[in-house]
Amino acid sequence: MHLLIPLRRPGEPLSRQVYAGLRQAILGGTFSAGDRLPSTRDLAEQLGISRTVTVLAYEQLLAEGYVIGRSGSGTYVPPGLDSVPAAASQVPAQLRLSRFGARAALLTDPAGVPQPGTAPRYDFAYGASDIECFPFELWRRILLRRSRRMPVRALDYGPAQGSAALRAAISTHLRRARAVVCEPSQVIVVNGSQQALDLVARVLIERGDRVAIEDPGYQGTREVLRAAGARLEPVPVDADGLIAEALPQGARLAFVTPSHQFPTGAILTLSRRQALLRWAARNNAVLVEDDYDGEFRYEGKPLESLQGLDREGRVVYVGTFSRTVFSALRIGYLVVPHSLLGAFSAAKWLCDRHTATLEQETLAEFIDSGLYERHLRRVRRRNAASRRILLEAVHRHLGERVQVSGDQAGAHIVLWPQQRVAEDAVIRAAAAREVGVYGTARYYLDRPGRTGIMLGYARLRDGEIREGVRRLAAVL
Repeated sequence: MHLLIPLRRPGEPLSRQVYAGLRQAILGGTFSAGDRLPSTRDLAEQLGISRTVTVLAYEQLLAEGYVIGRSGSGTYVPPGLDSVPAAASQVPAQLRLSRFGARAALLTDPAGVPQPGTAPRYDFAYGASDIECFPFELWRRILLRRSRRMPVRALDYGPAQGSAALRAAISTHLRRARAVVCEPSQVIVVNGSQQALDLVARVLIERGDRVAIEDPGYQGTREVLRAAGARLEPVPVDADGLIAEALPQGARLAFVTPSHQFPTGAILTLSRRQALLRWAARNNAVLVEDDYDGEFRYEGKPLESLQGLDREGRVVYVGTFSRTVFSALRIGYLVVPHSLLGAFSAAKWLCDRHTATLEQETLAEFIDSGLYERHLRRVRRRNAASRRILLEAVHRHLGERVQVSGDQAGAHIVLWPQQRVAEDAVIRAAAAREVGVYGTARYYLDRPGRTGIMLGYARLRDGEIREGVRRLAAVL
């Protein structure tokens, strides 16, 4: 029997290509159960290759059970081996999803920002650090030094809560910079703040539980809660942040972004922070504080964290290094009350055992050496300068046509057009002028009362900001 096997994949061993061709011939029905395959010598002559190559291919087929050898007789397809129809003729199985899977499948656009290579020329993207500003050469040196000096046993499975050195470094930094009251034992290192939110939902929420969220609010939080089956209770936001008086009675949790409300940029006032804590005490509820960019404040001293005001152990604090270091470093953290430590540590272990050790140790040294604080100061200065130029450009080109919010902290502002405009139309028209802007509508549970246009400025240069706003002014 003449068997045609295409050998056209450069870089892949010939024996592997022959094996794959024979395997496909068996599964596709070219050979049926009980059929005899060509001898290794005959097949080698047909294909014009060394017999050693065909012998290696046959040995692999034999090891995996696709063929059996009969002494003195040859190589045969074993009985009971089913042929597999071609992919084009197969009907896909209708697999059943869990409730979580069904809800997760509805989330078709989790990011809401352009993928690499598709961003417009003047892209006011938000939610990402300026990676060109990060001292990668210093980071590489620490990473290399750590990889050389770490004993091999340190690269085995690590503690679920995270590296002891990193937890201590995070605790020290948070006490000094964010007035978070915590010990290293209360810190749990996670793979980014999104995993932190997922762990909160797993540990603290039962299906059907009422959960208060800001409206508008961070979509990543909302979708995690929806997938967990929570009953979402939207709480309106104004210029002073979440309206505490509108919090529902009987909710088990409330998720808040007090330092720079997402997406409006409002800063929760001290009186509302205290009201939020009183509400939590009355309802025996947990407050989840997402401090996603609390490191960046440009007017006055940063307000201390909500967690720093908590005296009853009701606040779970969430932070991340994705905004301050670089996004690909998937390291975030939770600061949890002592009463919840066991549950959260076990949940982290069940989820993925632990976060990568080498990166944790590198980050710990980066913080302890003072390089992290120095980097933050540089980023704050750069962001402050970009913010000033952005506000000047908005004032010059848009004037009274828009109201601005969120300009005191963070790395994005929101423009609220004074005249009624369609958000999608503005985004499309701006894109036609090579300007990327982003709407707030996607962050409301229901239809928003007005149009908001988000402008991030962390990654744009001065000239790009000015030109981008000038082109946007032609749209608004």
